[in-house]
Amino acid sequence: MSSEPVSLPQALASFADLWSPRIVTAVNDYDVRIAKVEGEHVWHVHDHTDEFFLVLDGELHIALRETDGERTVVLPKDSVFTVPRGTEHKPYAPRPTAILVLEPTGTLTVGDRHDDVPDHVDVTTGHALT
Repeated sequence: MSSEPVSLPQALASFADLWSPRIVTAVNDYDVRIAKVEGEHVWHVHDHTDEFFLVLDGELHIALRETDGERTVVLPKDSVFTVPRGTEHKPYAPRPTAILVLEPTGTLTVGDRHDDVPDHVDVTTGHALT
């Protein structure tokens, strides 16, 4: 991890992979990850942690399966949302979108339980930013 400031636009320009987050820094036991996303992710659940999303550019939709049924939240640029632990969810971006995610170090992008993972989704705990 660098002891220098990280430019998020420069960090995002350093890779092209979709649904493949890069770790830009850490805060205590949490990774701060950025990712480029477009299209569908996968239905998944994080049993032991919330998942924080910040939309840096574009628009992110997050489908949620809750006790009262299914709903979708729409996050335009500069919006934040936290998916509570144990909530099944599926992110989707209708166009190229950049996000920042805050999760405990080692958290898998597809959660603890998930649907089949399509080829375009990287099952990872985050890649080092190079």
